[in-house]
Amino acid sequence: MPLFLRALVCALLTTSALALSKPTVPGDVAVLVGDVAAAPENAPAAVKNAIWAANWLRNKPYRFGGGHATFMDFGYDCSGTVSFLLYFAGRLQQPTTSSGLMDWGDPGPGKWITIYARHGHTYMVIAGLRIDTTGGRPQEGPRWRAKPRSSAGFVARHPPGL
Repeated sequence: MPLFLRALVCALLTTSALALSKPTVPGDVAVLVGDVAAAPENAPAAVKNAIWAANWLRNKPYRFGGGHATFMDFGYDCSGTVSFLLYFAGRLQQPTTSSGLMDWGDPGPGKWITIYARHGHTYMVIAGLRIDTTGGRPQEGPRWRAKPRSSAGFVARHPPGL
């Protein structure tokens, strides 16, 4: 079976109706409903698309190098996850590494999206919610994380305009 077809089957088997429904909530802050994030209605389309893309990834397993050969993969590592979300936000054309994300975009936190990157790891905060691949087994892989994480040792970057 071709790789793209296997990825499509995998996606169809792991995606819930709620995640596909593109949920929204009033205001400027995303909200978790179970393990699905509802995008803020006031957010730009790019931000909503990144949130809805993260909802699609939220049950994928961690896989070192996942999301780098192709955006559509069976599992994702940290930078593959961030690259996937930036792609669906219309801000990135090809996957990049966590080290590459240290210089990507504009410096500092963004209004809507902030990428935290260091050599060896990256994660993202979108409209107030963190999407990260670390959290302890069995929660490894792209997941919305309710608990805050220290950004010490990370470089904060953001997409221009967001």
